[in-house]
Amino acid sequence: MSPSISIQPTHHTITFEAALRDLEHKDPRVRAAAAHALGSVDDPEEVRRATGALVRALGDKRAEIRATAAMSLGELKDTDAREALENRLDDGDPAVRQTAAIALGRLGDPAVLPRLREALDYGPADLRFQAATSLVEVDPAAAYEPLVQALSDPDPEVLSAIALGLGQIGDPRAAGPLADLLDHSSRKTRFDAAYALAQLGDPRAAGELSGYLRDRDFGWDAIEALELVGDATSAAALAEVWTGPRIPRQLALRAAAAVLAIDPHGSEADSAQRVLLGGLRARKLEIRGLAVQLLGERGGPWAGDALRDLRGRRAGKKLRDEIDEALERIERGGGRRD
Repeated sequence: MSPSISIQPTHHTITFEAALRDLEHKDPRVRAAAAHALGSVDDPEEVRRATGALVRALGDKRAEIRATAAMSLGELKDTDAREALENRLDDGDPAVRQTAAIALGRLGDPAVLPRLREALDYGPADLRFQAATSLVEVDPAAAYEPLVQALSDPDPEVLSAIALGLGQIGDPRAAGPLADLLDHSSRKTRFDAAYALAQLGDPRAAGELSGYLRDRDFGWDAIEALELVGDATSAAALAEVWTGPRIPRQLALRAAAAVLAIDPHGSEADSAQRVLLGGLRARKLEIRGLAVQLLGERGGPWAGDALRDLRGRRAGKKLRDEIDEALERIERGGGRRD
């Protein structure tokens, strides 16, 4: 008997054989659902058959079906689909060629690197954007030179993808080229370059990232990045987050945890502890929950009494499992200690 495969978003189930058959259905919605479902198989023989069917579906006249087929081929990770996916990089629909690039990245086959590099050098902006990410996914070391050479790209979103890729690779040689992007006209590109520099532990990231700490869109990532830099300048900038007006509570808590991660005995540590302990008294459950989580990660014995107190109160009833986990982590030394 063929296994049942869940199809989203219709929430029906369909057998493997039915999914193969439905790829030929006249209704494009049925074909799209079948293409999606075939990406979930794992039996080797069914993977082989699904790959063949999905490769044929890459020629469907409807772009949404070609894109779904490409995504499912990426999920199957069958390298027999490589050439067909490479051909879709020239598709006239942006979603299809982007999805094909995503799928090629997921294949993890070094043989795709030349074609992805060509896409990064000569493709339209939407494809260049995805090609940068997929190159890193396939082979970070091999992706370094193509990404650095592409830093002259005129599109700021492509530059952002390249910067983040270089940060993920972690090669310290990228620090200089990334620092040059800190003067870019695009705010998002500057941020992504600074984030990538932080991944390299480069202190030049701190000046740019400090300007985003109170930003509702970028704040959390900026805090995370400054924690990666991990120097005294970063800690001082983070400590200003919870002193400013109208700061989202979750950002203040995350910044306090970052300060304790950088230096649990520094000049800002006592203030950071108070911020996290104060989060346990927040009115909103999600804020209390975040405080519990962060105390489990960064707290020491100083947090134990407050956590146990919350556990015994009505406000902590829905968080008892999380509190127990946080206390256990602190007890075994998982959190920061005095």
